[in-house]
Amino acid sequence: METGNNNNRRPLIYYLSGALLLYILLRFGLSPALDNESTKEVPYSQFIEMVDNGEVTELQKEDYKTVFKAKVDGKEKTYVTGNWNDPDITQRLIDSNVEFKRVIEEPMSPGMSILLTSIIPIGFLIFMGYMMSRSLTKQMGKGGGDFMSFGKSKAKVYVKSKTGKTFNDVAGQEEAKDSLYEVVDFLHSPKKYRDIGAVCPKGVLLIGPPGTGKTLLAQAVAGEANVPFFSISGSEFVEMFVGLGASKVRDLFKQAKEKAPCIVFIDEIDAIGKKRDTSGFSGGNDEREQTLNQLLNEMDGFDATEGVVLLAATNRPEILDPALTRPGRFDRQIRVELPDLKGREAILKVHAKDVKIKDNIDFEEIARMTAGTSGADLANIINEGALRAVREGRKEVIQEDLQESIEVVIAGQQKKNTVISDDQKKIIAYHEVGHALVTAVQTNKKPVTKITIVPRTSGALGYTMSVDRDEKYIMTKQELFNEIVTLTGGRSAEEIIFNTKTTGASNDIERATKIARSMVTTYGMEDDFDFVQLEETYGRYLGGDRRLIASTGTADKIDQKVMEIISQAHYRAIEILKDNMDKLHEIADYLLKKETITGKEFMDILNRKPLSQAELADESENTKIEAPTEDTQDNATEYKEKKEDSDKDLESSNSDETSDKEDSNKEDSTDEE
Repeated sequence: METGNNNNRRPLIYYLSGALLLYILLRFGLSPALDNESTKEVPYSQFIEMVDNGEVTELQKEDYKTVFKAKVDGKEKTYVTGNWNDPDITQRLIDSNVEFKRVIEEPMSPGMSILLTSIIPIGFLIFMGYMMSRSLTKQMGKGGGDFMSFGKSKAKVYVKSKTGKTFNDVAGQEEAKDSLYEVVDFLHSPKKYRDIGAVCPKGVLLIGPPGTGKTLLAQAVAGEANVPFFSISGSEFVEMFVGLGASKVRDLFKQAKEKAPCIVFIDEIDAIGKKRDTSGFSGGNDEREQTLNQLLNEMDGFDATEGVVLLAATNRPEILDPALTRPGRFDRQIRVELPDLKGREAILKVHAKDVKIKDNIDFEEIARMTAGTSGADLANIINEGALRAVREGRKEVIQEDLQESIEVVIAGQQKKNTVISDDQKKIIAYHEVGHALVTAVQTNKKPVTKITIVPRTSGALGYTMSVDRDEKYIMTKQELFNEIVTLTGGRSAEEIIFNTKTTGASNDIERATKIARSMVTTYGMEDDFDFVQLEETYGRYLGGDRRLIASTGTADKIDQKVMEIISQAHYRAIEILKDNMDKLHEIADYLLKKETITGKEFMDILNRKPLSQAELADESENTKIEAPTEDTQDNATEYKEKKEDSDKDLESSNSDETSDKEDSNKEDSTDEE
């Protein structure tokens, strides 16, 4: 390997060394060379003294110096001194019998002077820049080593034999595939479309969250049509120098027209397709805007009948320029959403083709447990299941591997070496059982499938997993409220049993607040605000950033309404746990022993008759659980009564404020009259 690398470097080193040597020879080689003997510089006064002493034997006067030979101590040496305006020097030399002469240097021609001082240095710098650019280009993998390749498109060209992707490799996006079939059919049989006067869409924009298969769909279209496939990222058009991005766009479409019929795919087109600045501060010389303008021009410039189809993908459609998304450019927009239950099951089966899996795997159950995941997440779950099977020493993936891989993706790996004290473990157990118990008691709720108090690498000290029986596309106000009740169940159990509050409910608080705020500001589920939108959502495919669009007074009312919803849910959770106190203790005791219990074990304990005191004492032999004191049992009731009193005071205060405002309005009215 070292030999090959050195051979690649040799030409560059030789070129640079030869060019430098040539420059030095041409620049300085025309000066008369001094004698090879070593010379010594002496002052002019010493030179006069040596002449007077008869030591100087030869002298040669040049324009800027005097070179002479002298015998000192019987040895002849060469000396040099500066020229001096001395009219007596000639007579001194004659008197001392010194052989002297004057050397007249011929003046350099103007052409040679320009060559040495301008042309050669500039050419040398250009040559060095070329060689350095070529070397850096090769090392950075930008292909070809061509110094003049700026403005050339770096699109990767694939054909079916290389990608091998077809619609059979895409699952869970049947609607998107149906929309793209027409594009494939047009590339296969354009004549039947021309006969009826129809034209293929110039551009197809794929919109959806990350990981849903937008790039895979584009590759599958090219594979089905068996045509060249140009793939390039939107960020590759953006260059440091103004105008190069537009040049790359021109070159890309030029290549596409030469290879038509073909497909051009631009991933993350929002990098160059952002809305143009309408405030007038960009100055009209922005590189991104020039690139966008060139793209718009090229899309107008080619005919759809030529067989060039432009596909693009983005997960930020709201920031694209309207001129880019209008009909005639991107004629068709295809939503590539997160897959539903059947879609997830199909995706799991596609990714499981290359993995050795037991025949009795229930993919439907795995699909139910992975609601809200993308195709990339499901592929990762299959791979994590295969890795777990290898760690466990199995040659096939079983159901348990896939179930555990879901937990790894959601909550991380188990932290087996974490030591938690018995007191903290007890609080965690009651917290998780509080969630599970509230979930199971409420109607129309998803059943509990697993409860664990084993810490995870994500920071979770335990969690409760629940799975809906059916796929939900809409949720009622009551279902959202029940969801908040479930989230408050963990904190409620802490308050009832231990009369304390811990940091373990931080994530529950965050999620409950988000749901309650959405009920008020987005879903219009509160009569106080009727059918009014109070928040805007941006980038919903990237998590969704919210911005309040209400006045300060309305914002205060929103906050109050959100707190009321969460308080009501909190009280409801406390009531459920108080009504099922015996089961709360029994299940928590069982969980402390087992650390992880299944949904079936949980439901068996919940549905069976309560244990007698003797049985309960036997069950609690290893882990003693203190019975709640009378103060602890009444804690929730007192909390609720205080809140009700506070609400009454608040209502009274509000009514007083209202009457005060009315009186004030009357006074204002009187003043105006």
